[in-house]
Amino acid sequence: MTPSATLSPTREPSTLHAKGRRARDPLPGFRLALGATLLWLGLTVVLPLTALAVRPWQEGASAMLAALNDGRMFAALRVSFQSAVLAAILDLPLGLILAWALVRTRLPGRRMIDALIDLPFAIPTAVTGITLATLYSPQGWLGAPLSRLGISVAYSVTGIVAALMFVGLPFIVRSVEPVLRDLPPELEEAATLLGARPWQIVARVLTPALLPALISGFGLAFARGIGEYGSVIFIAGNQPFRSEIAPLLVVVRLQEFDYAGATSIAFILLVASSACLAAVAMLRRRAARGLVAEGAA
Repeated sequence: MTPSATLSPTREPSTLHAKGRRARDPLPGFRLALGATLLWLGLTVVLPLTALAVRPWQEGASAMLAALNDGRMFAALRVSFQSAVLAAILDLPLGLILAWALVRTRLPGRRMIDALIDLPFAIPTAVTGITLATLYSPQGWLGAPLSRLGISVAYSVTGIVAALMFVGLPFIVRSVEPVLRDLPPELEEAATLLGARPWQIVARVLTPALLPALISGFGLAFARGIGEYGSVIFIAGNQPFRSEIAPLLVVVRLQEFDYAGATSIAFILLVASSACLAAVAMLRRRAARGLVAEGAA
């Protein structure tokens, strides 16, 4: 028997069998998990938003037109949006300084300060509102000296801004902190050796690199401020056309059994909030592209 006859040829996998075999997913159960996630997202997010968009039109266009002619509603929307924007803007420098101090310095009790930053996320908003209203009332620890100076915080738009600053500050800090940790401190040291002053380091070295994170934090704080309810109603005073916020007006309309008016206000608030958040997202993308372009240059 010849050697060629004793050695049998090695069989290779069939080409048709290889083509017919379905490629396995890199993550086991990925399709099932993705389907369950999309289903849960649709039930908890898409379906309620769709119902909110459809509900105001179920009673005809007259209810929607009546809501659009409500001056009280536009006054409440103006108070909510102006207060949220102002609070988010005021939180930007405070959040940047606080994040820089936590990352770049060794503050005594830094771990406790870092834990206190997340406190607005943990405590109920009603507790926050009662505490701020007591603190800034004319007889409060901070309200009494401020009232002697002629500054009224509680039961005014100023109190709304103060409450929104409290609940929005963690968004700024937590958005900037991880980016600042990845930013090498040698950039600040080099700027110092070149003669840059501290404000120049912040304005020309830190701020351009942190601009996308600052915009993201601003968007999150602004979105939280628009829909904030519990921490605001106790300190706002809730005076129509002066210190009444839009979420409170929705509750008032529901208490009046005016469901068409309540859903109309909620729909307008949803559209306006979505437009503002889309604008913030566009600014964040442009800032990120500009930062990448500068780095490539």
